[in-house]
Amino acid sequence: MEARELRALSNDELQGQLEDNYRRLFAYRRDLASRRLEDYNQVKAVKREIARIKTILRERELAKLIEEAA
Repeated sequence: MEARELRALSNDELQGQLEDNYRRLFAYRRDLASRRLEDYNQVKAVKREIARIKTILRERELAKLIEEAA
């Protein structure tokens, strides 16, 4: 998912996406360890998606703090 699409989601939906991606990452790592994973790029893509989601959540958290301080 692109960052633009992720920004349209609510915080709860983002948390759900984050949990799903952590589960996928765990499954990919398990498959990698047992030599069943054919495409390592899947691991890289999930890690990037996790980073995107965490970045958006952090941006929203900081924006909220700045708004409260003003």
